[in-house]
Amino acid sequence: MFLIDDLLLAPGKFVLWVLRQVHEAAEKELDQEGERLTAELGELHRRLEARTIGEREFDLRERKILDRLEELKSRGAEREGRQADEDG
Repeated sequence: MFLIDDLLLAPGKFVLWVLRQVHEAAEKELDQEGERLTAELGELHRRLEARTIGEREFDLRERKILDRLEELKSRGAEREGRQADEDG
């Protein structure tokens, strides 16, 4: 009886496994984007100090990077909140 149950449930279990893998890959990509943006912000500061870009360009680019980092941070907080709800 358990063998038949396993055979019937196998496609559903496989789909769940695939969805988990996709979810983990997306989370990893978001984490990597945060690291990339932080490095880009550091490079932007370096270029400002080296005077290869002006204050205005620096401010515009910095604002875009900081906005994106804030967006990623809020997504991470939402994700942690959902995990806490699932665990609790």
